[in-house]
Amino acid sequence: MNHRLYPSGMQEMGVEICGPEGEDWRIPVSELEARQEGLRNRLRDAGLSGALIQTPVDLYYYAGGRQNAALFVPAEGQATLFVRRSLIRASFESGEDDSPHRVIKFPSLSQFGETLGQSPALQFGEIPHSFISRFAKLLGSSQDCTSLIHNQREIKSAWEISMMDDAAQIQSQMFEAVLLTGRPGVSELELVAAAEEVSRKSGFGGNVQMRRFPLQCDRGVIVAGRAGGIPSFFDSAIGGSGPHPMSSMGSGFSKVVKDEPVLVDLVHVHRGYVVDATRMFVAGELSEQWHDRLDDMIDISDCVVQSLGRGEDCSQAWRKGLQLAEELGHAQHLMGIAPDQSRFLGHSVGLQLDETPVVAAGFDLPLPVDGVMAIEPKVVHQAGSIGIEDTWLRTEEGMRSISAGSAIPSIMRWNNE
Repeated sequence: MNHRLYPSGMQEMGVEICGPEGEDWRIPVSELEARQEGLRNRLRDAGLSGALIQTPVDLYYYAGGRQNAALFVPAEGQATLFVRRSLIRASFESGEDDSPHRVIKFPSLSQFGETLGQSPALQFGEIPHSFISRFAKLLGSSQDCTSLIHNQREIKSAWEISMMDDAAQIQSQMFEAVLLTGRPGVSELELVAAAEEVSRKSGFGGNVQMRRFPLQCDRGVIVAGRAGGIPSFFDSAIGGSGPHPMSSMGSGFSKVVKDEPVLVDLVHVHRGYVVDATRMFVAGELSEQWHDRLDDMIDISDCVVQSLGRGEDCSQAWRKGLQLAEELGHAQHLMGIAPDQSRFLGHSVGLQLDETPVVAAGFDLPLPVDGVMAIEPKVVHQAGSIGIEDTWLRTEEGMRSISAGSAIPSIMRWNNE
């Protein structure tokens, strides 16, 4: 629907909250209803009386926004969103009169426990101790609902999948922008800026949400030549120099050099939903050795995709991918240079970049049907890095590529000198 959107109470201020061309970019109320009902079912199955949702990502997931608030979802009955600020925004983002939950002002902390009337489970696994301990003491709460929420979010709805499909279209344009910008002498940061412009103009909000501390990620990791072999703090195959030590991962001031590999790993986030993909670029021509390495990574990706599509456990997909990498001679360079190697070949995505399950040891469960995962085998050497990545959806029939897949070549060439 194309129309101007004004939250109640803001009309006189002339404030618009809308997507491009006046589109309504709120989460549909039907989605919020289904998610809250799904949480209630899980709470009942776990023998929990309720859950108090306080993390920004989960407030968006269940209540439609990320205001300064707490959402109480009881196992039985209607949910309530307690808002510190902004109450006007929270009401609008919840669906106003159609909201599946009540939206009210946050009472004083001393009255909050009495208002709830019970000791709900808390998100101990995601909230800093100094914050959550106050609520644990106030409410007499010791039960944790973190995994319960994470497990629910592993399965995406048709609407969520449509958001990721839309994100993939924008991501393809980001790769095209890199193709138009690159040539020998162009810096990694200039290439990132070209991709960023496309993403920002399309509605990217400026943050990639991470679950794992320290909650940092650069969504545009473009590394040229030897910079692709630089490790970083980030648990990923590709580190990169970053522009300075405080931002010590991703793209820096290294420049494109003729015939050297340039790895372009781009994330786009559309209305909160992540897609992740990697392609290779070169000014000139890659050596036969680099081509062979890329072909091997594509074979490993195919191996993992096929394993997941058959419903095999993620840990089994990891073992099969690792075994193939070892047979192909990449044991010391898969997902980094030993000892700085990451021990995974794929990570689930959704509202966060690092969701579960993961293609790694210990994840002895399959990617669920309607689960979404970025599969990204990469090989790293001191002279550079090379690999492939796409975001995949598991369906009843197998695996479907959400990101560009074969529509974007695994290697793209800059012909301008």
